[in-house]
Amino acid sequence: MNSVEMQPGYIILEKADGSANYLDDRTEEQKKIDDWLPVTSSRNAKWWYSAFHNVTAMVGAGVLSLPYAMSELGWGPGIAVLVISWVITLYTLWQMVEMHECVPGKRFDRYHELGQHAFGEKLGLWIVVPQQLVVEVGVNIVYMVTGGKSLKKFRDVICDGKCKSIKTTYFIVIFSSVHFVLSQLPNLNSISGISLAAAVMSLSYSTIAWGAAVDKGRVADVDYSVRATTTPGKVFDFFAGLGDVAFAYAGHNVVLEIQATIPSTPEKPSKKPMWKGVIVAYIVVALCYFPVALIGYWAFGRIVDDNILITLSKPKWLIAMANMMVVIHVIGSYQIFAMPVFDMIETVLVKKLRFPPGLTLRLIARSTYVAFTMFIGITFPFFGGLLGFFGGFAFAPTTYFLPCIMWLAIYKPRRFSLSWCINLVCIILGVCLMVLAPIGALRQIILKASTYEFYS
Repeated sequence: MNSVEMQPGYIILEKADGSANYLDDRTEEQKKIDDWLPVTSSRNAKWWYSAFHNVTAMVGAGVLSLPYAMSELGWGPGIAVLVISWVITLYTLWQMVEMHECVPGKRFDRYHELGQHAFGEKLGLWIVVPQQLVVEVGVNIVYMVTGGKSLKKFRDVICDGKCKSIKTTYFIVIFSSVHFVLSQLPNLNSISGISLAAAVMSLSYSTIAWGAAVDKGRVADVDYSVRATTTPGKVFDFFAGLGDVAFAYAGHNVVLEIQATIPSTPEKPSKKPMWKGVIVAYIVVALCYFPVALIGYWAFGRIVDDNILITLSKPKWLIAMANMMVVIHVIGSYQIFAMPVFDMIETVLVKKLRFPPGLTLRLIARSTYVAFTMFIGITFPFFGGLLGFFGGFAFAPTTYFLPCIMWLAIYKPRRFSLSWCINLVCIILGVCLMVLAPIGALRQIILKASTYEFYS
């Protein structure tokens, strides 16, 4: 029996018959830490866990702004961007599922671990971690604001102008109080119930949005021309709409961490149940995105608001219910995106700074992170507008073309082969998106800057 390859934590031994044995050479202390860290502590998830985790991660409250994005793009380009984004992101998600165990006996449980394998220990870390943190922390801050605003909308609709006005700040604090408790749940499997509820809510409020639009019917003299009237306005709006639609599919940052919760053996690799869950998730995503975007635009044309629930406004009880569903959904989404961040924080504290793993460390570290996202959300309630600009530089690579570059670096397909060409096309489209979308978002920020208020 020969030792043929060394991976961190594993020695791969080749038998005489050519098959392999995988020996775990981690120390007891390393095993103990890995069993405590959130991403690697539980590996007993079922395939359907991956389905609703992926739905919760991908379908954000941004689905309600898709009709507005359609009004910036128009029918043809809007449908094309919706479909192409769905296809490309499904392809790059498949790549990540495949690359999770691209080295025999080794699982890349975190996005940056795969990056380090593809680009080298230091370079991989610097390429992936900053972008992943921008996406995950940025999304968490936006969800703080979205949760608070949706709570406020729920109250305002119920009160119907009869209650005293309360600042959004207080609703963000109320929303964050839930996360101080939920953030103490140890890993992704422990929040599977919350994630399932969030996935059901996302499908429910999406159905309410397009169902109410169908019930209301097309407005009189509906106009399907793009919103802007000047040529520069049309160009910049197109860029902004491109970003709005493309970033609706940005759930890749937590894919490997989700797959890490699924058990895996050489006979039954984790990619099979994971891919089954992904297919179900993408069908649900299509059922949420396409009807809302197309029916919302069909009903209201260029006069649709950036949140279709505002345009609908009636029946009040249904709109109130939809807003509460958004609140429940973003509670689950916040936790899904926060878990890899908790994992990074706790890894640094335990492995680098040598803090003893335990409940006290977890309580302090995670509560500090929740408080940080709450504070930024309260201070910058317009943060969602800024994320389109800053997030553009991180959403596009991590979702659209970084998996393709990793695939080329790891598998090295022959030049001009089908795989090589497909990946090259995805990389080119992804880079274009990374350049163009922030331009449109920056113009939106400049136009809306006068309406931005701190602590509003």
